[in-house]
Amino acid sequence: MEEKIVIKALAALAQPNRLQVFRMLVVKGSDGLTPALLAEELGIPSNTLSFHLKELMNADLISQERSGRNLIYRAQFDRMNAVLTYLSQNCCQGEACEVSSPAICQTC
Repeated sequence: MEEKIVIKALAALAQPNRLQVFRMLVVKGSDGLTPALLAEELGIPSNTLSFHLKELMNADLISQERSGRNLIYRAQFDRMNAVLTYLSQNCCQGEACEVSSPAICQTC
């Protein structure tokens, strides 16, 4: 993964509302959430939420799908895992090592 892609992803998450939105979408998994539910759960005005969703999509951390009249947003687990892998690929002084924390999400 290119460094500029990682920087873009981290920059998108370096804002409290966007981090909350992303974490909520991670928790929701493949079901995703509509903007209305996100706004209600997080107490973020719709127009503000729209801006943050656009920024997360621009960083390719979330996806958008139309379902009837609704938009469904989902976390992009493959991108999240790639960023985490990039950040930890040279841990243990470059040697292969076991990560003691829970495994990165594989089933979502």
